[in-house]
Amino acid sequence: MAATPSNMLALDTKAPDFKLLDTVSGKEKTFTDIKGDKGTVVMFICNHCPYVLHVNDEIVRIANEYQPKGIGFVAISSNDVENYPQDAPELMTEQAKKTGYTFPYLYDETQETAKAYKAACTPDFYVFDKNDKLVYRGRLDESTPKNNEPLTGKDLRKALDLLLEGKRIPDEEQKPSIGCNIKWKNPPEINLQKVNI
Repeated sequence: MAATPSNMLALDTKAPDFKLLDTVSGKEKTFTDIKGDKGTVVMFICNHCPYVLHVNDEIVRIANEYQPKGIGFVAISSNDVENYPQDAPELMTEQAKKTGYTFPYLYDETQETAKAYKAACTPDFYVFDKNDKLVYRGRLDESTPKNNEPLTGKDLRKALDLLLEGKRIPDEEQKPSIGCNIKWKNPPEINLQKVNI
């Protein structure tokens, strides 16, 4: 279980648009379709990664708590399903229903969306404000499958609370997420640099 950190996309980056299949509804979704009135959380996850399985229930809790406050949520899986068939779209549908996702679970078949976001690992979290500018990226909290830290979602929750208050979380307080590397068909250069960390 190799641990890969976030690339930490530059703050104020405008949310890259996408048009991807939602494995729950069977319809294509764009960023505009999923964005919230007050902000948007974009999550790169997958079905099989132990880091994602560890945080899944907390992701659902946070979405249920913040969606009524005007925050949009979307999950995207970009893994190569030829070599990792457990992440195939039909199994994404099952995972979303089993786990109780209240947000679209999109399949990034070409991996172009993951590359546009400079996503590196699962899970990887991005928070955009109402103007679609990046205000937070990195981890849910410090908890991982083996470190015995409590799973609270406190880093993402703090970012969302400050966003709703019209404040920003300082860059130096934003910590990279740690997880399984995205399973690339052809690894982009940005991820090759992370392999030996």
